[in-house]
Amino acid sequence: MITLALDASTYVGDVAILDGTRVIAEESVAMKGAEHERLMPAVAASLARAEIDVDDISRVVCGAGPGSFTSLRIAAAIAKGIASGVGVPLFSMPSMLLMIGGASLSIGKYLGVMDALRGDAYVGLFELTSAGETIQCERTRIVPAADVDELAAEHGARTVSPSRALGSIAANPRAAAVSILENRLIENGPVDLAAWEPEYGRLAEAQVRWEATHGKPLAAG
Repeated sequence: MITLALDASTYVGDVAILDGTRVIAEESVAMKGAEHERLMPAVAASLARAEIDVDDISRVVCGAGPGSFTSLRIAAAIAKGIASGVGVPLFSMPSMLLMIGGASLSIGKYLGVMDALRGDAYVGLFELTSAGETIQCERTRIVPAADVDELAAEHGARTVSPSRALGSIAANPRAAAVSILENRLIENGPVDLAAWEPEYGRLAEAQVRWEATHGKPLAAG
């Protein structure tokens, strides 16, 4: 089974091509400050490096966030477009799970932390077991960034984050972590291709500024 996995919940986009659980190509690209969209070229480059034609893809797995609004939308659009075009199922995977699962951590508890802007952070509690499982103990939520260390101490957990300011262990979500999370994919099954959207976590900055300026919610659609 050929899997195309991608995540762009942070300012680093990551792509992996897997044959079963074996990673045969992987590439990371910047998602911020670039003059051109780089994630789709990274997908194409990874397929070429793996010598895999797009029609040979058996399924697509996309990081579901939360995280950077624009980057998540780009990844979701690419994932849905390829899954729809090839006619294969689309699976989603929490981006923090890809971060924890791809960080080569030892047994124990870890608090995944991602910048949510405006002085806040997304956090999720995970445990790596002696059986090699990565278990999410609590749903991802938003907390004040100043509370992260205290929250980690309460759970006896180490912090893992793309930002060294928020985590004692630096790691980005890795699409290749799908290789050790097969049980999670099977358990959740594919998403509804037409209806699925990433979990953005909060409103986009542009929408927040618009609503603050105009004093009313932005109309849907």
